[in-house]
Amino acid sequence: MDEPLLFELSSPGRTGFSLPACDVPKTPLPEGRVRDDLSLPEVSERDLIKHFTRLSQLNFSVDTGFYPLGSCTMKYNPKVNEEMARLPGFAHIHPYQDEGLVQGALRLMYELQEYLAEIAGLPAVSLQPAAGAHGELTGMLMVRAYHQNRHDRERRVVLVPDSAHGTNPATAAMCGYRVMTIPSDGRGNIDADILRDRADESVAALMLTNPNTLGLFEERILEVAEIIHGLGALIYCDGANMNALLGIAKPGELGMDILHYNLHKTFATPHGGGGPGAGATAVREDLAPFLPLPLVARRETSEGTRYYLDYDRPLSIGKVGSFYGNFGVMVKAYAYIRSLGGDGLREVSEDAVLNANYLLSGLKGYYYLPYDRPCLHECVFSGRWQKEIGVRTLDIAKRLIDFGFHPPTIYFPLIVEEALMIEPTETESLETLEGFLAAMKEIAREAREEPDTLRSAPHKMPLSRLDEVTAARRPNLRWKGGFDKGGSFLLKFS
Repeated sequence: MDEPLLFELSSPGRTGFSLPACDVPKTPLPEGRVRDDLSLPEVSERDLIKHFTRLSQLNFSVDTGFYPLGSCTMKYNPKVNEEMARLPGFAHIHPYQDEGLVQGALRLMYELQEYLAEIAGLPAVSLQPAAGAHGELTGMLMVRAYHQNRHDRERRVVLVPDSAHGTNPATAAMCGYRVMTIPSDGRGNIDADILRDRADESVAALMLTNPNTLGLFEERILEVAEIIHGLGALIYCDGANMNALLGIAKPGELGMDILHYNLHKTFATPHGGGGPGAGATAVREDLAPFLPLPLVARRETSEGTRYYLDYDRPLSIGKVGSFYGNFGVMVKAYAYIRSLGGDGLREVSEDAVLNANYLLSGLKGYYYLPYDRPCLHECVFSGRWQKEIGVRTLDIAKRLIDFGFHPPTIYFPLIVEEALMIEPTETESLETLEGFLAAMKEIAREAREEPDTLRSAPHKMPLSRLDEVTAARRPNLRWKGGFDKGGSFLLKFS
């Protein structure tokens, strides 16, 4: 890497900041509270700013390039949503404030609950879950509470299609259930015939993703719902792929009983790198009593409409977060929904599906297509043809970086060999899609004629191919810098 590390820039005696003169009596620090073994870099303000600015310019983001990370919905986030979240009345409030002082925030949360309920076709919503997997856990905790409340304690199995999101089996296990996998049929749907044979009254719920992780709509979803409900079980739907359904199909009308949203995906909040997220969870009417407490509620008083936090919910699974969710993400989702309206949300999904099918059509014949049917918001190819000539999907992804594009999701879903999972979202232009197609076609040519170019990619980054096995097994978790007695710089990893 050409840019030196911060410790390498260090020179004894340099400083980037000067503290003002002390204007209070000095008091010795308690013994043992100050560490003498921390060798911090000593650099000027100029070098410090240059270093971190340079690092920031190496970052890839949805604001700087095409980010087709399948299943993640890395869409461009309108900046007006950010402006709304930064309004002082939203940004400077505190969860311990009296309800009377935060009526605007509570109203926004209440109305967002109502919007999300309408979009899902499910009447009750909690905004408390802080991420998608958290909403998933919340949903399955409600499944357990529902059956326990009915004294139906023999339901110990959760069915999970092999095309579901990878967190689904883990969530079911965390809630005390045994997971049974249901395979896909030849068209990429959950195999309803096998489901019918395997499902019995020991089943608590079916967890599925629709559209599934193959980017395909479950064609037999109504039949699947009939099978599961006929057994007295519930259907939890992972809503991570709702970007394909807005204003077109309501999961509640398709037989789903519980749905979590990823507000940070579908409703345009910047995400990645650990957050922030929001996993709002919607349920059918008879599951509403089990939602986490508190819910934001509304009542009419002599002084007008008042919004409040409803804790009087005896069947609730309790809190699933310290407070009421990631409020800033809620503001952005609310602004996104209000600015687009119903027609605009439908257009979001229509354009997302159109873009994905454009890429699917353009890459046919260059990469193997395991399920040759129209997709929804994303398309899944396979690098199996390239693997047969010694080029892995990982090599394709690394080479794509040289063309200025972020790689798609690779090796997922697991049921597709050498998977390439591509989600363009609705915010990419025709020119961007054409550029991506051209790059992928050129990479397919290189795989046949210049395979070493792919195997050693990327070539235009500060770092080339990393030793991923060593990085996973022997990671450098921290590093120390310092100087020896002669003033020479020392660097030690541990």
